[in-house]
Amino acid sequence: MKTDDFKVKFWGVRGSHPVADKEFLKYGGNTACVEVNAGSHRIIIDGGTGIIPLGDKLFKEHISSSENIFDRTPVNATLLLSHVHQDHIQGLNFFKPMNLITSKLSLLGFCGFDNSLSDTLSELVFGKSFPINMYDIKAEYSITDITESDVAVLSDESCIPCVKHIAEEKDTRPKDDEVIISFLKAPSHPNFGVMCFKITYCDRSVVYASDLECYSGGSKRLEEFARNADLLIHDSQYTTQDYLSVAQPKQGFGHSTFDMAYDIAQSANVKKLAFFHFDPSYNDTKLTSIEKLFKSKNKDYFFAKEGLEICL
Repeated sequence: MKTDDFKVKFWGVRGSHPVADKEFLKYGGNTACVEVNAGSHRIIIDGGTGIIPLGDKLFKEHISSSENIFDRTPVNATLLLSHVHQDHIQGLNFFKPMNLITSKLSLLGFCGFDNSLSDTLSELVFGKSFPINMYDIKAEYSITDITESDVAVLSDESCIPCVKHIAEEKDTRPKDDEVIISFLKAPSHPNFGVMCFKITYCDRSVVYASDLECYSGGSKRLEEFARNADLLIHDSQYTTQDYLSVAQPKQGFGHSTFDMAYDIAQSANVKKLAFFHFDPSYNDTKLTSIEKLFKSKNKDYFFAKEGLEICL
């Protein structure tokens, strides 16, 4: 069914490691995972533990769609991996649609190492670290390395993204019902940096910029990449006080402060800002206090919470 709906839902908003405690219920304790539904296309950004409950939901919807296994509505999705640090891939093993033979999954991501993304995931996520190997995956899947010189195009003709090299500026703009995914490499994260994503559909866009450190003056390239976006999801792991702590400084860890995210959003003139990727030691009380401060500055800036859905 043709639709111009453009929705963003948060399934995991933590950084570093998941948290299971009653003091972390308001914002959630799962690590990074964001679902984007643009028209008929489902795009999942990062595979932290938040992808597990998302997979459970998709699995239940698939099973309930028909009694006949081959008549059931398949799970088709594009998975974007910003990088291969553990908190962004640790839920992939338990993503149930991978065990459905009718699923079609396209993994696009940035590795940065000498090996391909496929070889790296095989080594880090499966094989030695898990009792299932990649060749045991039942779904139809592909794994593609991407660079910031590429774009991925999703159209109504296929649920499989077409990855192509940018030849001219118009390649980054969607035609008709296309969804365009653009990439920007941010070098300020340990182990070769990370990839930021911009998803554009029907003259609206969402930018995902996690695990990057915007030093004083901000990132001009990210600022232009996110210019006038409808929603910017930005790394906000630390308070400025913790970032500059004399006892345990966080500078150089590859993460931003709430103030850094705020400054980028202001400079890029985005409509909405979602603070994201919170330090696992920040409980609901602390985050609520910080969110209140930034809400007083701009009512359209908010803290990401598990289960929160935004319509663009």
